[in-house]
Amino acid sequence: MVSAAPQFATTMEESIAASVEPDTLADHPGAVIAPMVGTVYAAPEPGADPFIGLGDTVSAGQTLLLIEAMKTFNPVRAPKAGRVAQILISDATPVEYGELLIILE
Repeated sequence: MVSAAPQFATTMEESIAASVEPDTLADHPGAVIAPMVGTVYAAPEPGADPFIGLGDTVSAGQTLLLIEAMKTFNPVRAPKAGRVAQILISDATPVEYGELLIILE
């Protein structure tokens, strides 16, 4: 796993260890899904701090991740204010349209 910052990798691993089943997460009102196919990035550039970490409080519209598609970096923004409860993806990995990325509570 390649990670822009060690904190994000730890956050993702802790998040996956959560007790909620993946099938029920997609129905969660704070589910953040991938709006497109591409490669997800946790930070604005290599070596920079990630946009979010587990337990962070975010506001509606705040950038959570970037998805690179066709050499364009597209921000994935928080649909609502809340706390980052789970991060279900790793930095610099491919994602599919509709894939569950983050859970906000």
